[in-house]
Amino acid sequence: MNFSLILFVFLVATGILWGLNHFWLRKKRPAGAKDPWWVEYGGSFFPVILAVFFLRSFLVEPFKIPSGSMIPTLLVGDFILVNKFTYGIRLPVINKKIIELNTPQRGDVAVFRYPPDPSLDYIKRVVGLPGDQIMYYNKKLIINGQEVKREKMDDYLDAAKMYYTPRFRETLGKVEHSILIDPESTALVRPIVDFPYRDNCQYNAQGISCKVPEGYYFVMGDNRDNSQDSRYWGFVPDQNLVGKAFFIWFNFGHLQRIGSFH
Repeated sequence: MNFSLILFVFLVATGILWGLNHFWLRKKRPAGAKDPWWVEYGGSFFPVILAVFFLRSFLVEPFKIPSGSMIPTLLVGDFILVNKFTYGIRLPVINKKIIELNTPQRGDVAVFRYPPDPSLDYIKRVVGLPGDQIMYYNKKLIINGQEVKREKMDDYLDAAKMYYTPRFRETLGKVEHSILIDPESTALVRPIVDFPYRDNCQYNAQGISCKVPEGYYFVMGDNRDNSQDSRYWGFVPDQNLVGKAFFIWFNFGHLQRIGSFH
């Protein structure tokens, strides 16, 4: 469901009602006559929908985390806020960039439209920038020939499954974050779809090696062995970017996470 399009349709409909009433219908009614209920409600909703549409389209947008691919950074049920303008100002609905601002950096947690199905929103961490050579061999991340620094931390406990997973502190650029690596899962990665610039990637028993094309990004989940990401369905084009996640504003099951972003 394209919520932006639905919101835009309501904005146009209520805006037309408000404009007709303000500039034409009101002048034709007898003095003291009340507005018809459909005009009153439609017109009163217009400024509210306008404010929501503006905030959601150009400033911040709320999202809910539906899966565990970004554990331990983001948990299932986290409600997050996404900065909509940090990667450039885009026209709502059609998502066309009209003003260049910043570009994604390694370590950013980005929301984007899922390349195989743009009606879906995904969230992953930006690992590779345009022109980067990304290798993920034997569960080790290598960027442009340099192995990414990581340090062992205390194991992560999944309270629901009562299962411990090795946790590491990884450094991507200036960003330090936690990742999970399950030693019992296989390192073999197989592509599950044919994607643009598929020839830029080579797969083998050790893992994957990809050259990131211009205008695209390589993303991965922090829960490395439980994430469907660029290793499987390819690169994220710049036009699919929605924004940068920066704040957890609610989680019904973990109230202590409110206001955090680790």
